[in-house]
Amino acid sequence: MSASGPSLVVMAAGIGSRYGGLKQIEPVGPHGEILMDYAIFDAVRAGFGKIVFVIRREMEADFRPMVERRWAARVPLVYVHQELSDLPPGFTPPHDRSKPWGTGHAVYACRHAVREPFGVINADDFYGPSSYDLLASRLSSLSQDSIRHVLVAFTLRNTLSPHGAVARGVCASTEDGHLQQFVERAGVELHGDAARCMVNGQVMPLTGDEPVSMNLWGFSSTLFEHLDREFAAFLPEGLKNPRSEFMLPSVVDAVIRGRLGSVQVVRSKERWLGVTYPQDRAVVVEGVRALIRAGVYPETLSSS
Repeated sequence: MSASGPSLVVMAAGIGSRYGGLKQIEPVGPHGEILMDYAIFDAVRAGFGKIVFVIRREMEADFRPMVERRWAARVPLVYVHQELSDLPPGFTPPHDRSKPWGTGHAVYACRHAVREPFGVINADDFYGPSSYDLLASRLSSLSQDSIRHVLVAFTLRNTLSPHGAVARGVCASTEDGHLQQFVERAGVELHGDAARCMVNGQVMPLTGDEPVSMNLWGFSSTLFEHLDREFAAFLPEGLKNPRSEFMLPSVVDAVIRGRLGSVQVVRSKERWLGVTYPQDRAVVVEGVRALIRAGVYPETLSSS
């Protein structure tokens, strides 16, 4: 089975720590499917030709059977380990650090496994089928050495929890739809048909229509050059703080500020689903099952 089309990088190294171990990941589908199963289903249907999982080495024995029982016969699967010791030459990890290095490092770990244009997602987020269609169509126009990249952004109100405030990165774009910067907003919550957030202790109104990043990216392989450079620049200070993280948006920001590439922002009309608060799980389950009733997904993913 050979891969064709772009690859999809699934950042899954944090799953175990967030959910208390892989075996505690709760299903959201009627036959034990988790959110990652729907992501893979949507990606394969959109034309992604290889799935690259970024995991911790100690997760692999539990993780592989979980995904291979549904997907090994349908798409090539690759496993990449995100390890604290995977650093540029000249650097060694501090003895008191156990926290992974962050989303930028997760993608950096894929540098030997990915040569083609690729998407990046969080393993435990639901982006919806048309979001993958949108991403795949943009990636199909990128060459391996392109300096153009893409962010699939979501409408703010479609990403908010009814159970409490969240943080969101609002996208500021040029008139022709290219990303300029992220504006981090804290304490974002629904407010009637709109939204609001906290800025310097003051409430600031938001329309709810703002585009926000939910970590659904598309890159050419030139991104690895930037990851290598920015990671080496991050480490002299990052090594001193056991909780510091090398984040993917900071690398994208450096690419834009240095005029080393461009990021096209395209808008998804989908509703993002994820679990920020424990009560959100019921919303996710009902959201997925409503899509099954509407015929967007089969009753069991393994049947299609």
